[in-house]
Amino acid sequence: MGRTAEVLARDTITRIEPTLQRDPPSATPDPDAPLTPSHLQTARSRGRIRGRLALLGPSFVAAVAYVDPGNFATNISAGAQFGYLLVWVVVMSSAMAMLVQYLSAKTGLATGHNLPELARGRFGRRTRFGLWAQAEVVAIATDMAEFVGAAIGLNLLFGVPLFEAGLITAVVAFAILALEQRGYRRFELAIAAMLGLVAAGFVYDLVAVGNQSASGILDGLTPGLAGSDSLLLVVGIIGATVMPHVVYLHSALTQNRMAPRDEAERRDLLRWLRIDVGLGLSIAGLINLSMMLVAAALFFRIGATDVDSIEAAHRGLREYVGGGAALAFAVALLASGLSSSSVGTYAGQIVMQGFMDWRIPLFVRRLVTMSPALVVLAVGLPTTDVLVVSQVVLSFGIPFALVPLIIISSDRRVMGSLVNRRVTTLAASVIATIIIGLNGYLIFDTVLG
Repeated sequence: MGRTAEVLARDTITRIEPTLQRDPPSATPDPDAPLTPSHLQTARSRGRIRGRLALLGPSFVAAVAYVDPGNFATNISAGAQFGYLLVWVVVMSSAMAMLVQYLSAKTGLATGHNLPELARGRFGRRTRFGLWAQAEVVAIATDMAEFVGAAIGLNLLFGVPLFEAGLITAVVAFAILALEQRGYRRFELAIAAMLGLVAAGFVYDLVAVGNQSASGILDGLTPGLAGSDSLLLVVGIIGATVMPHVVYLHSALTQNRMAPRDEAERRDLLRWLRIDVGLGLSIAGLINLSMMLVAAALFFRIGATDVDSIEAAHRGLREYVGGGAALAFAVALLASGLSSSSVGTYAGQIVMQGFMDWRIPLFVRRLVTMSPALVVLAVGLPTTDVLVVSQVVLSFGIPFALVPLIIISSDRRVMGSLVNRRVTTLAASVIATIIIGLNGYLIFDTVLG
């Protein structure tokens, strides 16, 4: 049973190039030879605490993409304009993200391949090319949010002009990404540390601002809208939370991280995968919620509903709460932008190599996808408007990642014993339907008014 899912995946995905398939054993193993410890056994040998911590990490990398600067723009705009009205959107999108990322991570564990690789073997050439093309558009929108956000953070903290701050962001992102070449664990720890900075910044601001209304938060859990402006933010929040590029990435983070030796280890790793997703995505969801609560308790409460930019939010925190709150906000923004830009570059490589089997230098790829963001910074376009629009673009890209994920993860021939249950496939299909429906309504409302 140890290689059942792997063998079945190879049998059914016949169009995956030989370079993607695992090499079969060169000889029959000697039954008397001592077995080398498996990855899971090696992790557990580190002790009870360190061994368990070693099983966590991929979802914390994924979680960074869920609290990137685009989330700052959409959540702060929503809280300032509508108070607690859209709390339900943050909660719903966070729940969606947990299920989506769990399916992606499980797919990598079950098959030993990432989602773009599996899609390349599953779908025809035209479909594969279309999926790759839209994923590249999503990558550009992602870079737009991350670079612009990090540049604003550097500008707020040190007064660095936005264009120069964007260039600094590129250099730092490459430095963080270089850690992945020296082992996945260093990269995971670096990204998790930055996620901790983002969380710490908003915990401080949440306490410093205070004035939260428990009844208002509870009322905000009931779905409701207030016109097309609120609908635009709903789509933006979902686009900033359920990120298409990280749907592809999560399967790559788990595909070879710890190869299970047998079915028992596969099930044990799946259990820890659930814990990892629950912890990482819960932290991301609470950070997103705290962004909206801070804006609602401060700006909406005093009638400053025109606070529609990150810079205005920073000024408001400094003016109404104090320099400490403004500093915490800027540090969180910078940590978010730097870490998410590194994760975005990694995801872009996975997408291109997986769908098209193309390999280009990382520097060239980064230069292409970050150029539009640098143009925005150089021209001086309204940064928060750019961030919100970029998140709407991301939302339109979600179905193109979700539908292949649902198809592949519900195929027993590919997933083996880790195939989705029917209720899981149904829930994922409902998520995809909701997102597609919101996007369709947004187009209708925008075009026909």
